[in-house]
Amino acid sequence: MTTDPAFAELTTLLKRTHTLGTVAELLGWDEQVNLPPGGAEQRAAQHAAVAEVHHAAASAGRIGALLGALEAGAGGLTPDEQLVVTHARKDYERATKLPAEFVREKAAQSSRGYHAWVRAKAADDFASFVPVLEKNVELAKREAAYLGWSGREYDYMLDKHDPGLTAVAVDRLFGELKSELVPLVRAITASPTAGRAKAAETTLRGFPVEGQRAFLREVTEQIGFDYERGRIDVSLHPFCSGTGSDVRMTTRFKVDEPLDSLFASIHETGHGLYEQGLPAAQFGTALGQHAGMAVHESQSRLWENQVARSRGFWRNVEPRLRALFPTQTAGLTAEELYLAVNGVEPTLVRVEADEVTYNLHIILRFEMEKKLFNGELAVRDLPAAWRAASREIVGLAPATDRAGVLQDVHWSDGAFGYFPSYCLGNLLAAQLWYRALTLRPGLEEEFARGDFSWLLAWLRAEVHTQGRRFDALELARRVTGEELSPRAFLRYLRERYGALYLN
Repeated sequence: MTTDPAFAELTTLLKRTHTLGTVAELLGWDEQVNLPPGGAEQRAAQHAAVAEVHHAAASAGRIGALLGALEAGAGGLTPDEQLVVTHARKDYERATKLPAEFVREKAAQSSRGYHAWVRAKAADDFASFVPVLEKNVELAKREAAYLGWSGREYDYMLDKHDPGLTAVAVDRLFGELKSELVPLVRAITASPTAGRAKAAETTLRGFPVEGQRAFLREVTEQIGFDYERGRIDVSLHPFCSGTGSDVRMTTRFKVDEPLDSLFASIHETGHGLYEQGLPAAQFGTALGQHAGMAVHESQSRLWENQVARSRGFWRNVEPRLRALFPTQTAGLTAEELYLAVNGVEPTLVRVEADEVTYNLHIILRFEMEKKLFNGELAVRDLPAAWRAASREIVGLAPATDRAGVLQDVHWSDGAFGYFPSYCLGNLLAAQLWYRALTLRPGLEEEFARGDFSWLLAWLRAEVHTQGRRFDALELARRVTGEELSPRAFLRYLRERYGALYLN
């Protein structure tokens, strides 16, 4: 690394700015885990204050001056240092184009929006949420305009979460996926095996929460999560936040749906493993930050699905599950338990969806968001549009908004353009999975022995330690040798679920 004092000063300022951002994340985690209801308005003010300080640090003139000096003499920088400067310039330009008052307003609105969503969902009262969602859409469009994306607001939201992505590109990928996924879903759900899987799943009842908590802790530790640098708690909607030295994950527990908390926890653990794998020495710079939400979701979905729904994985964890819950599992054979784990049944709720039907929920949300941003759909008309789209795409229509348009937390804080990352993450996860199997054909046998070390080390080398060097599209090309596409994912579904349901 260079000894350029300007670069050293720049990284110091970048790391300080990033640290302030982690304070905001910690406030958000506490808001969803510990905050008493009466503290909501104060928390909104706290979010606004921290956002203002963070924005001031990110847009400080000294950062601009240092970037200018370093760019003028860029020949003296190493490739890694040039990468840091390039991304720092992008981040700085974004920060300086957003007015401080707007940043403060948006942070407070995000906090208020979350609590409004919690109340609206509990009461099944979308009408009370309409003003909040309208405000969030308006703020998103204003943000896009400040940054020069007027007329392309939804592309801005997609690019914000996954650099380089556009609605046209997502449309193409989702269109190709949907054309083959819909008939595959129909074939699988029409199989007699689907009924046997459902019957097996319905026997999994009466699992005490403390036992579930112990089991998921053991499982997530075994696959590699470091609890010295993280923790798991309970929230209404599972999520993961924080950085590698302090990862905050959440799950939720249901006595009669033990697989829900397990797979939610493994999903968030995938996010946590990515954060813990980022280079700690580069904290706050592009070399120590994740590459975007599609890449992040590829990590969570790979561990949740390709790994944790595999036969090898269940050969390893099944004995422990039966030891913790002997009465609850006594009526199931190993094959029936594996069927329950890989049950396929259309559902109204995205976070409860199996991996075969899951992406239909993402396609639905993508269609809703596009229409919200291009003016085809007004916020007040969302419930009816949602029901119609759900009936067409998922095959089910919700009887309540709680199970429909209000089910997800994302829109409450203006996270538009985030949903496609889940599906794109699934596509990338499948490509990574097949590349790993090519290099290590015996992976599932290692899982059966409780050994996940090779896969984690490979992901660390190929994905985690790369930081922001490559976006999702470039990472797919470099690691898997192929463009990001649905082909590997569809192959994976046919191989795993075809063997269970269609043979």
